[in-house]
Amino acid sequence: MAKTRSAQHAEWLRRGQAVLGGAVTSFVLPETHAVVLSHGLGSRVVDVDGREYIDYVLGSGPLILGHAHPAVVEAVSRQAALGSTFYTLTPAAIELAEELVRAVPCAEVVKFVSTGSEATFHALRIARTYTGRSKVLKFEGGFHGTHDYALVSAFPNEPTEQPCPRPDSAGIPPEVTQTVIVSRWNDLEYTRELIERHADELAAVLCEPLQRALPPAPGFLSGLRELTQRHGILLVFDEVVTGFRLAYGGAQERYGVVPDLATFGKALSGGYPLAAIAGRCEIMAVTDYGRRARGEPLAYLSGTLNGNPLAASAGLATLAVLRQPGVYEHLYRITDQLKVGLRELAAARGVPVQVIGDGPVFQVVFAEEEPRDAPALLRADRERAVRFGLACLERGLFVNPGEKFYVSLAHTEDDVARTLDVFAAALDAVLAEPVTGC
Repeated sequence: MAKTRSAQHAEWLRRGQAVLGGAVTSFVLPETHAVVLSHGLGSRVVDVDGREYIDYVLGSGPLILGHAHPAVVEAVSRQAALGSTFYTLTPAAIELAEELVRAVPCAEVVKFVSTGSEATFHALRIARTYTGRSKVLKFEGGFHGTHDYALVSAFPNEPTEQPCPRPDSAGIPPEVTQTVIVSRWNDLEYTRELIERHADELAAVLCEPLQRALPPAPGFLSGLRELTQRHGILLVFDEVVTGFRLAYGGAQERYGVVPDLATFGKALSGGYPLAAIAGRCEIMAVTDYGRRARGEPLAYLSGTLNGNPLAASAGLATLAVLRQPGVYEHLYRITDQLKVGLRELAAARGVPVQVIGDGPVFQVVFAEEEPRDAPALLRADRERAVRFGLACLERGLFVNPGEKFYVSLAHTEDDVARTLDVFAAALDAVLAEPVTGC
């Protein structure tokens, strides 16, 4: 059972339920485990009762340096005294765009927006404008934000033999799903068939190069690159999660495959609202506002807070830390210790657990074999995964039950030792409960 809350904590939860429906995002914990957080520092968060947790949510990924990193706090404080936003160019926005161009293989020109959802939305608009085609191919189980084109077959609810476009939200017009073609992650032959069948209609192939926590099979991303180039289709990497996390140059650096466009967010700005679209000059040129006066097709892109100097300053400070020697070695070492330790704990108890992912992001899956695609994830025992996550919460780890764990530069060897103790107790708790079905 979750620990008893104070009257103060219960009152905060009541007020949050009354005016926010109990949540500010889709991350909703059961009533028995819901918390209101007060503050965070480094690898820890603290609730309004003063209870401390080792944090593996990290704001759903942005806090790759941990909470309240001194370099980020100093940069934002300095900029806040100079002004928060101007709706025009600032040195911080220019310098951050220049650093993206230096870091990311596909980046020649950058456009800033405020969220990852906006970034993928505009990337698809850019692709349609550049190619003159209207359809997009994505992969079942791939999440690309909350706009209508992204919320198609992102959350399949049953294993499928042949993916087909299904809206994941009410309110999405059926006409939208008719422009989205859905393939299966890591199935290059099936994807080849779809691309060749629809080549004249496809503007883009959109994918997370690490789909949630499912790594690409050997040759899969390079196969996508070859297919899209052959048919004049843009390859778009959604690097909102993987950008500056798997490597400084993102998944395209780690996997050695360069897309035409890529989107970034989360780690890019260290916990402040900023995202980006990056790509080749001739593709990004379709966002040039002068095109309208010239009678040329314009991919309209704007936003009140785009590139605001507070978030850009946070991004510059974050990337400066990530460029320091040994940063990615630390991120991978800490994560590998957690993953290997959990596998050993599960094996010692005879529990079929797969720990999937790459770099400082992983997911715990209760299954006999390592999943490679969305249907395999659906065949896993999600009920056990959620119970494991709730048991971790009860014992002082802040996690999203059944979903990904994010690791930050602030996580330490002591955090690993404490976390593995919690993992052991959580596995024992799961084993002690009766199995009610998958």
